[in-house]
Amino acid sequence: MELDLGRLQAWLAPRVEGVGTDLSAERISGGQSNPSWLLGSGGRRWVLRAKPAPTAELPPSAHAVEREYAVQSALEGTGVPVPRMRALCEDEAVVGVVFYVMDHVDGRIFREGWAPGLEVSERRELFEGMVEVISRLHTLDVVALGLTGHGRPGDYFSRLFSRWTRMYQATQTVEIPAMDRLIEWLPANLPAHGTDEVTIVHGDYRLENLIVEPDTPRIAAVLDWELSTIGHPLVDIAYTALSWHLSDGGVRGFAGRDLAALGIPTETELVTTYCSLAGRTDTEQVLTDWPFYLGCNFFRLAAILQGIAKRVQQGIAAGPNAAEMGAMAGPVAQIGWDLVAGARAT
Repeated sequence: MELDLGRLQAWLAPRVEGVGTDLSAERISGGQSNPSWLLGSGGRRWVLRAKPAPTAELPPSAHAVEREYAVQSALEGTGVPVPRMRALCEDEAVVGVVFYVMDHVDGRIFREGWAPGLEVSERRELFEGMVEVISRLHTLDVVALGLTGHGRPGDYFSRLFSRWTRMYQATQTVEIPAMDRLIEWLPANLPAHGTDEVTIVHGDYRLENLIVEPDTPRIAAVLDWELSTIGHPLVDIAYTALSWHLSDGGVRGFAGRDLAALGIPTETELVTTYCSLAGRTDTEQVLTDWPFYLGCNFFRLAAILQGIAKRVQQGIAAGPNAAEMGAMAGPVAQIGWDLVAGARAT
């Protein structure tokens, strides 16, 4: 997909201050879903994030850049760091797809889950900051943010299982027995308490979706809000914890590494710190139910990876390592099944 800079500049100029006739666009590498470009004009920089090319034969609910724009606009000034939103274009005549433009945020993105290159003390501060930011998000008032329409608050788990089962089956390219088991087991084994909790959730909160300040381990911005919704906070933080169970590879984590030597908290420390910062008083119950919340996320992640595999098959995958990512759908589903079946420790 190529941008028509003439049309884009004409649309942006009256809406985004600083956009001139010298507008440039450079494709940003990384990411598997919504393609992005770095825009420049007059010494200023922005990021354009778009839906994929309209040839994609995927469910219409996927690649919802409008949702990303809405939630990040609402979060401005809340203490959850997000780029400033500048303009949303729903007129596909401009560049061929819906897109939005936001400020470019200077900083570092760590593609490896254990943030190589940092000192131990810096890595510890970074992971502490990750927990602080997600706990802050989960304590925000959905009504005050004006995001009550960002998702349906009731019956979250049945909707989660239904949606991702449909998404998985719509993009399935191979049989994955572990996925079939998760689809059957998860809805039948909801925790006895707390399943009615709802808050704003990110949906893909991991190190690779954070911009870290250039010279400090502080988080400058949280990116990629495509999967955000009104959902369950423990499912959201459990998604972050998948890195504790995944090793380096297409889906990046740090399982098997010496966490103490790296300055990374244990998974139990992650959960207890999160519960404390989020003001929860049910830490022991959360730890008891933790395999279920992990299982929900391995199920969903496997469905997302299967979608990537489908895009590879169709020849429309956005990321350079898409084939490697898509091939992880089966192994990821197997980890999820092993966790809920008790064959793998948390």
